[in-house]
Amino acid sequence: MREFTARRNADTPDEIWLLQHPPVYTLGVAGKEEHRPRIDNGIPMVRTDRGGQITYHGPGQVVMYLLLDMRRLGLTVRPLVRRMEGAVIDWLAEYGVAARGSVDAPGVYVGDAKIAALGLRVRNGCCYHGIALNLDMDLVPFHAINPCGYPGLQVTQACDLGISVTPELAGEKLAQHFLRGLR
Repeated sequence: MREFTARRNADTPDEIWLLQHPPVYTLGVAGKEEHRPRIDNGIPMVRTDRGGQITYHGPGQVVMYLLLDMRRLGLTVRPLVRRMEGAVIDWLAEYGVAARGSVDAPGVYVGDAKIAALGLRVRNGCCYHGIALNLDMDLVPFHAINPCGYPGLQVTQACDLGISVTPELAGEKLAQHFLRGLR
C-alpha cells in the first residue's frame, strides 16, 4: 500500500483491495502500551502507519483497503470515514440489522458492540488502509487487548447477528456499497 501510494500520480486509478489476514494484531501510529495484548497468545503484533490504536485481524474478517486519491474525489478525512461507515451500515441493513457509526469512536456498532473497525493513512492527498468487518471469526483475541483503545469494548460479528455469508461475497457487496456512497 505504501509503495502503491508513493508511486501514484494524477492519472493513477484508485484501487480497492479485499482480503483476509492471518491472525495478527495491528497497532496504529498513536498506539499506547496499555492497549497492547495483556497475555502472550502467540499472535504477532505489527506496528502500522495507520491512525488509531490496536485491533485484531484474522480469518473470517473481510478487510477492505482503500487506495484513493482523495483530492480527485473531493474528499477530506471525516467525510471519507462517514462513507466507509455508511458502506457497512448499508450492507448490514440488507440483512435487516440496524447499525450506526460514531463521531467520537470511528467504526460501526450494532448496539454497544463494534462490528467494523477502521484506520487510515493519508499521504500527499491519497489514502490507504481501510475498514475491517467481522463476519465469522474467533473473537477471543480481542479479549487480550483494548480494542481500538477502549477498555471493555464489546466486539461482535455478522454470524452472531444471523448473517451467514462468505468473506468474498461480503467484500464484493461492501465495495459496491462504498462505491455507491462516493456518488
